[in-house]
Amino acid sequence: MAQVHAQLHRIARTHLYKERPGHTLQPTALVNEAYLRMFGDSHPEFADRTHFISFASRVMRRILVDYARARHAERRGGDSLRVDWDTAIELKAAGESHPVELTDLDQAIDRLSRAHPTLGELVEMRYFGGLTAEEIAIAVSRSVHVVRHELRFAQAWLRRELQ
Repeated sequence: MAQVHAQLHRIARTHLYKERPGHTLQPTALVNEAYLRMFGDSHPEFADRTHFISFASRVMRRILVDYARARHAERRGGDSLRVDWDTAIELKAAGESHPVELTDLDQAIDRLSRAHPTLGELVEMRYFGGLTAEEIAIAVSRSVHVVRHELRFAQAWLRRELQ
């Protein structure tokens, strides 16, 4: 249990480190929500570390996307004071960057996963799981060179898809 919590907290902290300071969702809150979604009603079995990281990354992605969608829903909160969380993600290429809405990125990753299932999993592990290319290579039993190449391809595919 301690290892699961520590791994989830590491993934959450890594992902939320990229967000703007002062947003309302903290790593512990993201871990708690992910834990409830992963283990609340059932006790899933994981084949290995890769399966666990992939599943946890996907759950955290869903939480962050749900959070972004809730933020955009007009019916939420009505006239009450709202604290907004910045759901834009910067995609950088050749010295330029432009923000991308998390919901748009989520849809693009879904399309990538349908076209190239393994690339979708690598993107989730990298950007939502916070793993390095070296950690992903170990987890999926591929060379670091291949993983980096596939991540570059996936990033280019997503950039083209989001333009």
